[in-house]
Amino acid sequence: MKVILSAIGASFIYLMLTGCNTPNAKTSKETIYMQHTKTDTATFGAGCFWCTEAIFQQLNGVISVESGYSGGERPNPTYDQVCSGATGHAEVTQIFYDPSIISFEELLEVFWKTHDPTTLNRQGADVGTQYRSVIFYHTDEQKQLAESYKSKLNTSGAWDNSVITEISPFTAFYKAEDYHQDYYNNNKRQPYCTFVIGPKLDKFEKVFGDRFKGETK
Repeated sequence: MKVILSAIGASFIYLMLTGCNTPNAKTSKETIYMQHTKTDTATFGAGCFWCTEAIFQQLNGVISVESGYSGGERPNPTYDQVCSGATGHAEVTQIFYDPSIISFEELLEVFWKTHDPTTLNRQGADVGTQYRSVIFYHTDEQKQLAESYKSKLNTSGAWDNSVITEISPFTAFYKAEDYHQDYYNNNKRQPYCTFVIGPKLDKFEKVFGDRFKGETK
C-alpha cells in the first residue's frame, strides 16, 4: 500500500510541475512560440485583412498571423464599428515571425508589392480610412527601415503616383472576431475568396515562389 501511495504522490507532484501535461495545457500558438528562440512582430494595414492575412500566412518564417484593428481611439471595437469609419482604426494583420528566417525588410517588400500603396483610404472597392495603407512600427529600427524603403520606392518611380503609406507608432492591437481569423482557409468557396483572394495568391506565388510555404491553397 505504501508503494502505491508513493507512486500516486510522485505522479501528483509531476503533474503539478508540468501543468498536467495535457493537450490543452497550452494553446497551439504558445506551443509554436516555444519552438522559436526569438520572434518579432510586424503590424500592417493593406486593405481588407482577409487578403493580407492569407498572403502573409504563406511566407516561410512567418509563425502566425492575426487579423484585427489598430490605429484608432476606441478600445475593443467591433467589426461593424470599424466598418463605419468612425473609430479611426484600420483593418490590420499582426504578424509574428522568426527574424532568423525572414527579415522585417522582406516583410516590407511583400507588404508593398501586394497592395496599392498610392491610393488614399482605398483598396479596390473597399473605401474608407479603415482600409488605409499603414505600417504600425514596434521599434525605432522598424520605423527607420519603413521610412527608408518608402523613400526609395518614391525615388525609383515604381508607381506612377507617390506612395502615401502611413508610418505610425504601434499603440494597441485589438484582435478581430473569431470568424475573421484564418478566413481564406475556412471559406475558400465563398465568392470573395474565389474571385479576389485566390487570384492574389496566384500572383503572390509567382513573384515570391522562393519564399512560399504553399500550405494555404
